[in-house]
Amino acid sequence: MADEPALPVAAGRDKDERRRLMGRCALAVVGIMSTLLVYGVLQALKYVSFPVQTLAKCAKMIPVMIWGTIIMKKKYGGKDYFFAVIVTMGCSLFILYPASMDVSPLNKGRESTVWGVSLMLGYLGFDGFTSTFQDKLFKGYEMEIHNQIFYTTMCSCVISLSGLILQNHLLPAVDFMVRHPDCFYDVLILSTVATASQFFISYTIRTFGALTFATIMTTRQLVSILLSCVWFVHPLSWMQWVGAAIVFGALYAKTFSRNKTQKAMVASSSPQGSVPNAANS
Repeated sequence: MADEPALPVAAGRDKDERRRLMGRCALAVVGIMSTLLVYGVLQALKYVSFPVQTLAKCAKMIPVMIWGTIIMKKKYGGKDYFFAVIVTMGCSLFILYPASMDVSPLNKGRESTVWGVSLMLGYLGFDGFTSTFQDKLFKGYEMEIHNQIFYTTMCSCVISLSGLILQNHLLPAVDFMVRHPDCFYDVLILSTVATASQFFISYTIRTFGALTFATIMTTRQLVSILLSCVWFVHPLSWMQWVGAAIVFGALYAKTFSRNKTQKAMVASSSPQGSVPNAANS
């Protein structure tokens, strides 16, 4: 009889242990997806131009919403899908119609290849899945940011190292670093910045969700191009101005609509709390 109270405790510990194991397995999935993302982006650059790749990244809001519906059972309204499509269209106008048609992706010949387009579609699918799955891990397993980054990065390192060994690229990579020691500092800086950015990315996903993160990244693509045009005095075509106005207008309208809805909810709940006080007085 004295051992009976220990049974629920042991069962609870086993449940927590299984929960931690499932969380680590899920982190391994995220690590695999992250590695495939990097590989897909690098491979896609062989078949599509950089502007076309940037254009594809602007459409990441829609895959995130689709994965959010599948994985997290979220229900997005028609207004959310409308704003996602509008933002994607605005970014498309901005990138596809530059003032100088010499740098237009429409004048490139390689982005029409089926393999390049397939890689970019795969990138969008994996990218949307990764950020949405991270959102699910934060909400379902109560993981800390540094734990998720550590296990995800460790899994990515194992996969990348295995790929180098299986393809006999490990020794050539080491030999390259030995022959070009200056490259080590560039790799160190790039790795440090990438790691720091992962903390900001994970914090945004944990606090605000995957869709908000996708919106921020889409806006960043456009803002970086705008700042580049201003800094290097590159002219903007009228279609680019239209695209920028569409993107920022859609984001402003979405924010205004959300704030208006929140104020309406607060206003509707306030009179209910004040009626009993008025009756008592």
